[in-house]
This record gives sequence, C-alpha cells and structure tokens, in this order.
Amino acid sequence: MKMLMTLIFVTVMPTCTALAQTQTVTFDNFKTGDPPPGWTATKTGTGQAKWTIEGDDSAPSKPNVLKQSGQATYPVCIKDDTNLKDGFVEVKFKPISGKEDQAGGLIWRAKDSNNYYIARANALEDNVTIYYTIQGRRTEKKRTSMKVASNQWHTLRVDFQSNHFIVTFDGKKAIEWDDDTFKDAGKVGVWTKADSVTLFDDFTYGPR
Repeated sequence: MKMLMTLIFVTVMPTCTALAQTQTVTFDNFKTGDPPPGWTATKTGTGQAKWTIEGDDSAPSKPNVLKQSGQATYPVCIKDDTNLKDGFVEVKFKPISGKEDQAGGLIWRAKDSNNYYIARANALEDNVTIYYTIQGRRTEKKRTSMKVASNQWHTLRVDFQSNHFIVTFDGKKAIEWDDDTFKDAGKVGVWTKADSVTLFDDFTYGPR
C-alpha cells in the first residue's frame, strides 16, 4: 500500500506543478480609471494609447476589463513579469468600435514595445492574421478569413513551441506558422491598432 501511494504521488506531482505555473489576470482587483499595475501600457509607433481598467457588465469575469480607447499606430500593453520561450497566451476580447480598425491581438516573445510576434483578429476585415514587428515595423506573414463579430466576446490564443506557432480563434485553429526571428524568451501582452476601442478580460498564460 505504501509503495502504491508513493507511485501515485510521484505521478500526480508534475501535473500539479504545471497547472500551478498557469496564470490568469482578470483585472478585477485593480483600480478603475488607471492602467493596470505591473503592466507597461504603451504603444508601438506614434499617437496616444489609452489603457485603463473599467467596469463592464458584459465582462466574462465581472466586474472589470482592460480597455483600450486611445488612438495610436499600435497600442500595446505588456505584462512586465513574464518571460516565456515555449508556452501559450490567451485572452478574451470584445471589439467595440473603430473606423480604421476593430482589432484585438496578443503579443509574445516581446523584447520591448517595438519587437515582438503578434496575432490579431479584426472585426472590420473578418480575418485572423499573424505578424512580426521588428524595430517598430509590422510585417504580415499569414492570414485566414474568419468571422469576427463586433460587440461580442471572442477568445484568441497562441501556442508557441520553438519556431512553431498555432493561432486559435474561438476554439478553431486559424493559423500555423514557423519562424525563427525571435528565438529567445520574452514577455506577453495584448495589442490593438489605430482607433480600435477594444475590451480585454481573462488574460491567461503559461509555459509548455
């Protein structure tokens, strides 16, 4: 019996350890009206991004969301204490408005606000696209047509292992892509474009 219990313990522990490393940010314990503490709320390019914690009755996990309501080339909000090479990042987002763009995106392996991978879904274009941004210049690499409804919550996820990336939108695989531009561990975060007013909630990430 003791041997059996020991074997069970050894088998279960790695699973528990892996689960413990997954983190979810719901934004619910942050002060409304301010940027989220522990994040770099900024932009790539020019303009004025505006990242704030706001209450929202439609939030997947109430009461708060992270809202981007400014206008900049590419507003980005980076989780400061993250450093992932192989893993995943996922977020729920709701595109509200925008004449030029209505986008919600994820960034990973970010060195800073000018160098990172990005996957985004756009409600004006009804597509999901993957890019890299190098020295502030974004380059499209691959896209897939998918319905992205405005004023509805969606789930965007990226799994990254070595040079292989899988983008999932609302539970459906959207893109697979291989690239070696950013090989090292980096930060993760969220992204929009131009005049997109976008809400984010339940930001989840972890290693693989």
